[in-house]
Amino acid sequence: MASQRKAGALLGYANIVVKNLVNLVYTPMLLSFVGQADYGVYQTANSFVFSLTLLTFGFSEAYVRFYTQKRARGAEEDIRALNGMYFMLYVVVCSVALGLGLAFAANVDTFFSGSFTPGQVGLAGKLMAIMACNVSLTLFSTVFDAYIVAHEQFRYQQTRQMCTSLATPVIAFVLLNLGLGAVGVSLAQLFITVVLLALNVRFAYCRLGMRFSFRGFDAALFRAIAAFSAWIFVNQVCDLVNQSVPNMVLGALTGATVVAVFAVSVQIRNVFVSLSTVMSNVFVPKINRIVAESDDNGELTRLMTRVGRYQMFLFCWVYCGFVLLGRFFVSRWAGEGFLDAYYLICAMTLPLGVPLCQNTGIEIQRAKNRHKARSVVYLCMALLNVAFTWVASPYLGYWAPAIAYIASISLGNGLFMNWYYHARIGLDMGYFWRRNLPVALVSAGVLAVCMGFVHLAPVSNWLLFLVWGAVYTTLFALAMWHFVLDGDERASIAAKVSFLKREA
Repeated sequence: MASQRKAGALLGYANIVVKNLVNLVYTPMLLSFVGQADYGVYQTANSFVFSLTLLTFGFSEAYVRFYTQKRARGAEEDIRALNGMYFMLYVVVCSVALGLGLAFAANVDTFFSGSFTPGQVGLAGKLMAIMACNVSLTLFSTVFDAYIVAHEQFRYQQTRQMCTSLATPVIAFVLLNLGLGAVGVSLAQLFITVVLLALNVRFAYCRLGMRFSFRGFDAALFRAIAAFSAWIFVNQVCDLVNQSVPNMVLGALTGATVVAVFAVSVQIRNVFVSLSTVMSNVFVPKINRIVAESDDNGELTRLMTRVGRYQMFLFCWVYCGFVLLGRFFVSRWAGEGFLDAYYLICAMTLPLGVPLCQNTGIEIQRAKNRHKARSVVYLCMALLNVAFTWVASPYLGYWAPAIAYIASISLGNGLFMNWYYHARIGLDMGYFWRRNLPVALVSAGVLAVCMGFVHLAPVSNWLLFLVWGAVYTTLFALAMWHFVLDGDERASIAAKVSFLKREA
């Protein structure tokens, strides 16, 4: 399965490149078709309906762990029973999600009549109804998607996501030209979700032999899954707060334009998150196998450090590049009215560097069933986030959720989690940071040098943007080669370059 992990990681990063190249065109296209205000309505409606994903209660993340345990014992009938339990569970979850989503749509004026115009309230209702169907089908698809991940079929998974990234804007563009506006965008997403569900069912059932058993109900298994999933659910609540609640609060207390600026900043912030999760996700089955077979903390520390080092290189390169060139990019990509999004992104993304290079640690906690403490701390941070955002939004606008987010990430994901990994999980975080901190320090030095040069010749057009991007990337690579990479890493890179030259 190593080839699947390697292919999954490479395709995952290719997927990110494709997705963000598409977004370079897609987001400005949406803004030009629907306008800044309706775009804010769309993002607000999406945030409300996205909250329905909490109804999974963390069950989908638990599947790989319980599948791995049953596969280790070779009990095929137990796996079928597990599949049957998940199938029936998600039938209930999807039905409840659809009902609540339609209830949101029917009562939309209760939420937004004070901050949206009557036309915007009507639009939000239509969007919520369509999005409710979309979320319900997406949740049901996770039954099959979890089975695919448990079999480490990352090549199929990432290829499917890439096709989604390409197809969604094309269909949306057609519907926008037909005059459907933001409703057309939601319909495009719904169509793609239906297609993906059909593909997942076909691949899991026909290619991987997924089967279900509905005979009886294993109450003990359900209790074990529920106990494990409960704390993942708490963590999902925290993720929802950081991802969606700010948009809802801003929509209720400020206005659609403020939501639009913050939504653009969150969209770019999520790019950084995706850069990290691609690599950690492909190691989920392997981490569960290590814990189930040996629970070797030394091996887990080395795995977390090796993956974290790659993630740190990538994060620092992209983040410092954005600080250097992002102001020009945001002003040209989204428009001058979104310039504050640049400062929001720089501020909110910096503390993310710590948890984003430690994502494999989350999977180690879950595999060990030691994720309760993390969820409790994150829940406290989330409550403080909501409270501060609610109180400060009328005065600080989009800076209120940004400040709350920075504080919660720094204290919860940063300080607490590093102590917990070391003192309670048993990972050697001293070793981890001795290997990874030099990457961040050298990156900061490269950024400082480049900022000085850019000050002398500011980025004022796309040609200078590309030139400075190339100069920065070259200096970054040289600095990493001479000051950060060890002998083995340099030899490995040199060997791969030599191999590529021979192949050419």
